[in-house]
Amino acid sequence: MIKKFGILLCCGFLSISIHAQNFGGGVILGLSTSQVGGDNLAGFNKAGLLAGAFANTPISELLSFQMEITYLQKGSNNPNINNSEHPNYLKEDISSSYIEVPLLLQYHQSNKMKIEGGVQLAYLINGYYNDLNGEIPIYSVDPFIEYDFGLLLGIDYKYSENISLNTRLSSSILPIGAEDYDGLNYYNSSRKGKYNSVLSFAIHYHL
Repeated sequence: MIKKFGILLCCGFLSISIHAQNFGGGVILGLSTSQVGGDNLAGFNKAGLLAGAFANTPISELLSFQMEITYLQKGSNNPNINNSEHPNYLKEDISSSYIEVPLLLQYHQSNKMKIEGGVQLAYLINGYYNDLNGEIPIYSVDPFIEYDFGLLLGIDYKYSENISLNTRLSSSILPIGAEDYDGLNYYNSSRKGKYNSVLSFAIHYHL
């Protein structure tokens, strides 16, 4: 209940902010490519959907603050899961989806270009491992913790009056696997933990 209330509160804040005098805002639509560090697979091979809304306000002539709420698909993909000659043959990959709340400080390098950085708080909607047959059912313990906390850097380019093009790189700073915290290591023999890394490309439409 508390989690749902938090998400609704963020949605309400964005809605009010977009209509407030000192705030601007709009909607976000894009794609993500991601990997999970520590799952013994490498490369941003997992494609996903990015969608949401944002609100922003100026702090000074060169700085602004932006808050967003987005739906984002993450995880990893094993392109060699069927290749019996590859070391990653039959290695499970990961599918996950989150509701994220990025909090950004944006530096206005020019009238068209912004450099942004900040933190993101995310709540897990769904997360599971995949093998050749699809989702692997796990009945005794959820494979991932409910929250993901990370840092992000990005560039925002003003393409037109209402449209900007945005690209970001984000990474978890805390492990996302349940076994990373309880010492049980069902899927990660390295015991170093698993971390989401996401490279996203999005269009921001300013209302």
